[in-house]
Amino acid sequence: MIVVLKKQISDKQKSAIHTFLTERGYTVKEIVGSEETVFGAVGSSSIDLREVEMIDGVASVIPISKPFKLASRELKREDTIVSVGNVKIGGGRIAIIAGPCAVESREQIMEIASVVREAGAVILRGGAFKPRTSPYSFQGLGEEGLKYLKEAGAAYGMPITSEVVNPSDVPLMARYVDMFQIGARNMQNFELLKAVGKTGMPVLLKRGLCATIEEWLMAAEYLMASGTDQVVLCERGIRTYERATRNTLDISAIPVVQKMTHLPVIGDPSHATGLREMVSPMSLALVASGASGLMVEVHNHPEKAFSDGPQSLYPAQFEKLMRDLQALSQVVGKSLERIPRITLPTKSTAEGIGPTVVDHLVVSFQGERGAYSELAIRRAFGEECDVLPCKTFAATFDAVLEGRALYGMIPVENTLGGTILENLDLLDRHRAIEVVGEQQIRIIHNLIGVPGSKIEEIREVYSHPQGLAQCTDYLGSTLAHAQAISFFDTAGAVAYVKETGDRTKAAIAGIPAAKVYGMEVLDESIESNPRNYTRFYIISREENARAIRSSAPVNRASLVFTVSDRPGSLFEALLVLTKHGLNMKKLESRPIAGKPWEYSFFVETELGDEGAFEVAFAELEEICKSVRVLGTYTSTL
Repeated sequence: MIVVLKKQISDKQKSAIHTFLTERGYTVKEIVGSEETVFGAVGSSSIDLREVEMIDGVASVIPISKPFKLASRELKREDTIVSVGNVKIGGGRIAIIAGPCAVESREQIMEIASVVREAGAVILRGGAFKPRTSPYSFQGLGEEGLKYLKEAGAAYGMPITSEVVNPSDVPLMARYVDMFQIGARNMQNFELLKAVGKTGMPVLLKRGLCATIEEWLMAAEYLMASGTDQVVLCERGIRTYERATRNTLDISAIPVVQKMTHLPVIGDPSHATGLREMVSPMSLALVASGASGLMVEVHNHPEKAFSDGPQSLYPAQFEKLMRDLQALSQVVGKSLERIPRITLPTKSTAEGIGPTVVDHLVVSFQGERGAYSELAIRRAFGEECDVLPCKTFAATFDAVLEGRALYGMIPVENTLGGTILENLDLLDRHRAIEVVGEQQIRIIHNLIGVPGSKIEEIREVYSHPQGLAQCTDYLGSTLAHAQAISFFDTAGAVAYVKETGDRTKAAIAGIPAAKVYGMEVLDESIESNPRNYTRFYIISREENARAIRSSAPVNRASLVFTVSDRPGSLFEALLVLTKHGLNMKKLESRPIAGKPWEYSFFVETELGDEGAFEVAFAELEEICKSVRVLGTYTSTL
């Protein structure tokens, strides 16, 4: 049963409900969602639901009709995100697991690990115990293979997964792997499922050769009932009468399973097809169908592989596949999962907007040192934090995704130039990134030149196109004798002028850029309109979001949604916000990549009264084709 708890429930009431259920033989799991908290109670005993409903703190009780209780979407409506080391599977991500069918030697697995890591894989696979159809085939290196696999994973910063065959091997493998793999032949080996489930570790559960979807989910139920809630389902093809491929890839299972369970589901195109030339097209088909990842076999010398060589990709083929997946991910509205390169401890502080004090706080931004984005960083986080300049906005996001920066500072809107549309698109694309804060600064443009320069000597002025456009009056009067030349970045323009050492050249930028590069401010506040402000978003990965949100009351949300192509659909969606008293602050339409003449809508709204936004969001989920919160944060605007 599902026991829905009241929003204002006390810890004492919650404990009493938990005790009541456990004393009657139920296993109870607390599930905290965005809208409500529930107890999932599973057991063989029967109880009158009315008894539970009468307990203080219980809002309602809902029976679960599915035979798989813990895995059911009825129990948990939100998608489960499985953590494997520092990698996450599910929730708008596409996680790629890659490696050889079997670990054959230390040299082999180290070489393959290097290749797949560089191409973008986030989990390393390799078989140490191999269940083979023939007793005369290679059965794996056993513990020796696990040692090589673990060494390779550690060397390249990748969590590892390997197949477990025997329940007695579970304790041994638990010392080496980050994720157990249950193969197709063992999907209904219930003693093995129970032994693996008891570890509480992540598990990759492959679909059996002839298993129905319900049988597959019941196998997942065994794992979850035994102690783990970190289960990833893997479609790897089923046995049919067709013999053109090794198995028949059931792509339709992906969306079907996603409706039935909250667990993430990935695909294994290698075992599904058994043919190297079919792995890439089937990989794309799986991702297009909604899969949260892939398991792909890669070998440095497939022609010499001890097992499954014909279905293993060459390194170059895998690299091309990853490039294709990157392009496709944008079309399907997901992002490729990345491995964070560093993780840093955080703690709260009451100082300023930035509540995060870390051993090494790094914030990424687009541009050169001294850019206005860096000024926004200093305003938000103080002078002591380190900054990471990036050449592009996309690279700024990548730095946060990969863990090279805890936070990123991205401009979203200028009072004169309007919205920076590229960053809205990047936010929509990167599901693992959240908006966690907001910062506003006034843009004060200055004429900056080589020390000793004179304004009357200036013949060329460099700046970002927007910087030049915002200083047209000054350029048309005081510097009418000089040529305005566009540059990729305001601070970068200062760096270029410094590099030339030419007193006839100058740049338009902020005073911090002059300080960074040791240049002279020739004239201050030369912008045409003094009401020139830029608003920035502070972005982070999910795991670093809580700290910064805790500094002040969250009062604004950014979200993106799509609607059906019919009269009034957009009006209906916006009416939901009005109905619940939410003050919409911004609305933008953006074309959807790969879908000509279809658009998504970006909205900023105040959160309104307590609980209003949650209710409105639930209604939007009902009437929109898709809707996603990009982030909630504190706004002073």
